[in-house]
Amino acid sequence: MSPGKITGWSLLAVFAGIQFIRPALNIQPGGAATDFATTWKVPPQVMQPLQHACYDCHSNHTNYPWYAYIQPVGWFLARHISKGKAELNFSAFELYSTRRQISKFSGIGNSLKDGTMPPGSYTLMHPDARLTKEEKDVIIGWTTMVKDSLRQNN
Repeated sequence: MSPGKITGWSLLAVFAGIQFIRPALNIQPGGAATDFATTWKVPPQVMQPLQHACYDCHSNHTNYPWYAYIQPVGWFLARHISKGKAELNFSAFELYSTRRQISKFSGIGNSLKDGTMPPGSYTLMHPDARLTKEEKDVIIGWTTMVKDSLRQNN
């Protein structure tokens, strides 16, 4: 067998083998009492874009695309989701201190204003996650209002 065929078959075997090394999925049953939407009674015009653009990486309920089950893509997504949840987890929002909630509300607005969220790599594959200027303005306005309310009551 030629060296090229040996290399090709070896790469194919490695690719097939890594398909059995799968990361844990970020799908937890039911809605939590600590979820952002439950706690804050988020209006639909705010909640709908947040779910489409943010919840896959920033909650315990990821809707996985077909390519997430192909390794090493699945590993990349698992790492991305883990980092996203470490920064902000809508499913555990109520567990944050008031100070941290204020910070997170500020962060949501700032990320939308400067365009860092949702990231381009995400919106490329999820066109429904692209937020219009109007959607961003509604979310920013609502989070600012809630943040200011928290500050006054704290």
